[in-house]
Amino acid sequence: MAIRKALSYSHKVCRPYTRKAKTRGKDYIKTIPQIKIAKFHIGNHQAFREGKHPFNIRLISEQRVQIRDNAIEAARMFLTKMLDEKMLNQYYLAVKVYPHHMMRENKSAGGMAGADRISSGMTQSYGIVIGRAAIVRPGQDIFFVSCIDEKCAREARDLLITIKAKMPCRTRVIFEKLKQN
Repeated sequence: MAIRKALSYSHKVCRPYTRKAKTRGKDYIKTIPQIKIAKFHIGNHQAFREGKHPFNIRLISEQRVQIRDNAIEAARMFLTKMLDEKMLNQYYLAVKVYPHHMMRENKSAGGMAGADRISSGMTQSYGIVIGRAAIVRPGQDIFFVSCIDEKCAREARDLLITIKAKMPCRTRVIFEKLKQN
């Protein structure tokens, strides 16, 4: 079965749901889907920790929104591929959001009037887990890239501008240069 469109979940105001009980009998969620994000930190970690990257570029959200983990992973894969092609070992990329929230859905029967939970009454009103999402606040970082020189930083900024289309919200790219001592 295909996943539902992002509009079904992205701009929904919801309470974060992450509950997983220790005992199986008290648990509403029987199985938790795996996180689709493969890596959260990519690139030259050591140079970043030593302070050799004076240029920082951040992609931040301007809205409160839920971003599915497959959208974050698609953007990360594109960024990683293009950064490796253009500036191998001269960057550090970090994914700053984590998909804690579990999205639920009640399957509806088509063709029957008012069949919200496939004629099961209130016995299965909770819904099944269909995926994970990160709840992002306005002004929160989604991606963070740091680079060694200005040329690489400009290319990374252009890549983050291209990534904006994969995000289900209005985003902004912030480019900053750190002062060297």
